Amino acid sequence: MSEVTTGGPLAGVRVIDLTINVLGPLATQTLGDMGADVIKIETPEGDPMRQLGAVRTEGFASHFLGLNRNKRSLVLNLKHPPAREAMGRLIETADVLVHNMRLDAADRLGIGPAAVLARNPRIVHAAATGYRQDGPLRDKPAYDDVIQAESGLAGLIERANGEARYVPMAMADKLCGQMLASAIAMALVRQARTGKGEALHVPMLETMLSFNLADHMWAGSLSEPESGLGFPRMFSTHRRPFATADGKLAVMANTDEQWRRLFTALGCAEVMDDARFSTLAARTRNVDALYGILAGRMLEHRTEELRQRLAEADVPHGAVNDLESIWHDPYLRQTGFFHSYEHPAAGPLTTTAVPVDFTQAPGGLHLPPPGLGEHGEAILEELGFDEDQRAEIAG
Repeated sequence: MSEVTTGGPLAGVRVIDLTINVLGPLATQTLGDMGADVIKIETPEGDPMRQLGAVRTEGFASHFLGLNRNKRSLVLNLKHPPAREAMGRLIETADVLVHNMRLDAADRLGIGPAAVLARNPRIVHAAATGYRQDGPLRDKPAYDDVIQAESGLAGLIERANGEARYVPMAMADKLCGQMLASAIAMALVRQARTGKGEALHVPMLETMLSFNLADHMWAGSLSEPESGLGFPRMFSTHRRPFATADGKLAVMANTDEQWRRLFTALGCAEVMDDARFSTLAARTRNVDALYGILAGRMLEHRTEELRQRLAEADVPHGAVNDLESIWHDPYLRQTGFFHSYEHPAAGPLTTTAVPVDFTQAPGGLHLPPPGLGEHGEAILEELGFDEDQRAEIAG
């Protein structure tokens, strides 16, 4: 159990975080946001993300700040025997161990599932790598761009826009990180009910394939891929923010009633009397024609006029924001999405709010992103190591 007590549904859960870069740190930050005591184990060089991005203070670059709040940092060189013993003692106290290194490398360092569960039979051992652990690509290296390509995401963009491109974010890393956090939470439920441990593994490729194909299997779901794969609406050349007389606006209708209210608001309710557009199945078959009509009508009106009409008609719509406008968005400022605070080493910083609300045990910002090894002395003392032993562990 953790020596650090915080609020949140995972208060009292101790997590050993042996992750770097994006996928793993996002998963463990999610657990920390929910109250877990996350102990980030770093090499003497630290997580590479400490050096990536906008930086004002050495070791606190923006990528690191965005992925490592609510954690304590302990430096351990696991090739050093005293440090490995410290890791073993830490494993005995922990509820979860997470890593995203190659599986064989984890085994060599003594943190593979067999060794960890032997030391603590109730622990959740969680790993994420590029490919299935029982497949021929088990130890093939993988990064976000590679998985975006192999999972078909870049190809989906090519089908829609004519050029294979990556989504301009670490989409695979971030989605798989959330899947990893979710899987860990499920294993913790089983642990609480049975007292038993678990070894789980999240493969990036298969996770992204499941995500991408949830709506793109299409006729493949009927075992008829030759009849067409891919959700047609997603590939319409008109599926983009619609141009208005003085800007652009995002609009989406789904049900028959929403489409009727949308075209009524635009002064052309008769469009819904056309058999091509009167049902969901018909609209799907004729989506280019439907969106083409909508695009033409949107051009006839100014943005603010459209927003008022669509709000009155209760049709889903929204502004087309960029990163700068999001930063200044009045709704986000009103709801406190951006949280500013003073970091003891890095100065004034801003982070994003925890997006999930829990009524009885809310998560939140408990600890700022840690300096490299900042909490090492305290953690080793919690584990019962005396001053001389702590010095030996540090090497």
